[in-house]
Amino acid sequence: MTKQTKQHETTRKPSKRERRNKLIVYIMILTMVSSLLFTGLAYIL
Repeated sequence: MTKQTKQHETTRKPSKRERRNKLIVYIMILTMVSSLLFTGLAYIL
């Protein structure tokens, strides 16, 4: 019974996992952009 309820919960709303994945993706993009900006500034200066 516990397994079934868990499966139902995960299939119904995997919001936590989705949110975490989105956060990780956003953080990765932000770090990439910031690193590019910093390298560009360092090159200019």
